[in-house]
Amino acid sequence: MRRSIGEVRLHAWMPYAGGSNRRWIHAELGDRIRPVWNQDVEPKRWEIAQPHLRTLVEAMSDKFGVIDVYLQFSTRQRCDEKCQDAQGDDCICRCMGENHGGAAYWRGWTKVRDTTLVSDPEVCERHYIVRRGDVFAD
Repeated sequence: MRRSIGEVRLHAWMPYAGGSNRRWIHAELGDRIRPVWNQDVEPKRWEIAQPHLRTLVEAMSDKFGVIDVYLQFSTRQRCDEKCQDAQGDDCICRCMGENHGGAAYWRGWTKVRDTTLVSDPEVCERHYIVRRGDVFAD
């Protein structure tokens, strides 16, 4: 799964399940969401609104056992009270989620690495591995 700066939707990849992935996404996130199957890109992917990040990561790790999560952050965006007092999953500032909402819920995830993206030196990316049963603190 990937959350990119400048994108309004998450990019999610999962094994083909004979047409049942859409049903599964709706069962996990609700019937009102509008997941988009984008087959015009490689690799093909599901695109889902970013506010569903946490729920989708938890559901995918439960279903598949382990998933890779890539979160992008801006090195130019200051971390301030807006981030530190925030609710939800929307931190993209240079604290890289460490101060978001007082403490990031993804601290229970296994961090693989931080990378400054070569194509855009103002964007950093964190790669996490999330396994079934990882702790999601509120």
